[in-house]
Amino acid sequence: MSAALRPCDHPGCAAEAEFRAPRSRSDLRSYLWFCLEHIRQYNRAWNYFEGMNDGEIENQVRRDTVWERPTWPFAGRQARAFAEGRFSDPLGAFSDEPRREEEEKPRFRPSLNGKTPEERALAVLEIEPPITVDRIKARYKELVKRHHPDANGGDKHAEERLKKINEAYATLKNCALLGAAR
Repeated sequence: MSAALRPCDHPGCAAEAEFRAPRSRSDLRSYLWFCLEHIRQYNRAWNYFEGMNDGEIENQVRRDTVWERPTWPFAGRQARAFAEGRFSDPLGAFSDEPRREEEEKPRFRPSLNGKTPEERALAVLEIEPPITVDRIKARYKELVKRHHPDANGGDKHAEERLKKINEAYATLKNCALLGAAR
């Protein structure tokens, strides 16, 4: 065995150590080094939660859920309104209730030349009459999934198309807000 090779930390083993394992739960960045046979034994016997009670285990799991980073509650007027269910949701994105019949009526009738922002938005989303809030929402979700850069390997064209889709949806959403307030 050359001087560069590390021996296994298991007592009495002179085999080459290729695998590292944490020394303890409290010292996860300090390692023991083992050969394949002894790392398997070590891993079978390793129990991160050994010596912890149920409350300590629950706290550890909660910290691990957010990668041990601090979290903060929602704050501000909009967050309180959201938490209390007092927020505007004209497209029903957060609703489990079925839409009423009057909400299913077409809201827009775009002309072929697309003079208004709403007509141009409908053209971007490629929606034709009859136009309903549910159809706009469904089409938006479909296009976002199709053109999201993560789904297209970071393609810049997909990212630009997604920006246009988001702008069009925002235009229609704002118009629907105005239509619902009338």
